[in-house]
Amino acid sequence: MANPYFSFKQFTVHHDRCAMKVGIDGVLLGVWCNVMNAGKILDIGTGTGLIALMLAQRSNSDIDAIDIDTNAALQATENVKLSPWANRIHVQEISLQDFAGKTNHRYDLIVSNPPYFVNSLKAPSTERTIARHTDSLTHEELILNAQLLLVPQGRICIILPAKEALQCKEAALSRGLFCTRETRVIPKPDAEIKRILLEFTLQSKPTEERTIVIEGHERHHYSPEFSLLAKDFYLKL
Repeated sequence: MANPYFSFKQFTVHHDRCAMKVGIDGVLLGVWCNVMNAGKILDIGTGTGLIALMLAQRSNSDIDAIDIDTNAALQATENVKLSPWANRIHVQEISLQDFAGKTNHRYDLIVSNPPYFVNSLKAPSTERTIARHTDSLTHEELILNAQLLLVPQGRICIILPAKEALQCKEAALSRGLFCTRETRVIPKPDAEIKRILLEFTLQSKPTEERTIVIEGHERHHYSPEFSLLAKDFYLKL
């Protein structure tokens, strides 16, 4: 479910011109996470830089964007250079584990569209395996290292398939992180839950729960709720 036309303020990405892959998971996370009072943001597994760029548009934050894959980091760097927010987004080719061990920074918001396949058939390319499988970054490692980099009042926001999201919630709770927002994502009416957006904090409070449907019964006919959420980023909604 990808859209080849994606618009940022003063910055339009077209697949023929730029290495920006626009997937619905990244779009959802980029529009859903709360950027209020987020002076410093970390994007883990930035890929082409999509989420970092979206968050730069939505805030005045300083953003670190990291990825373990060389090609992804190069693409993200190029996309950031083409954007109006190049002075606020800093891309590094580095694993989360190494980054957490080296940086002195602490973050108000940490976001990730992480690898999610566990113990499943690997993709033929190394890059695709890194991007989609948890071999290089398990969800437990993601939670552990993100927690180390979080300020006391900070937030961690991720998107995962339903089964993996439940497992991640358990892993987070075991580390003293509480799920404060949970949004279940359904592709179209009457379909099963496809993804779950999760927000974790160090403060225990009731979870805000909701469900969002992406499309109507016809493909690319987006629901009013998704259109309202993502209207600043799609050229046609």
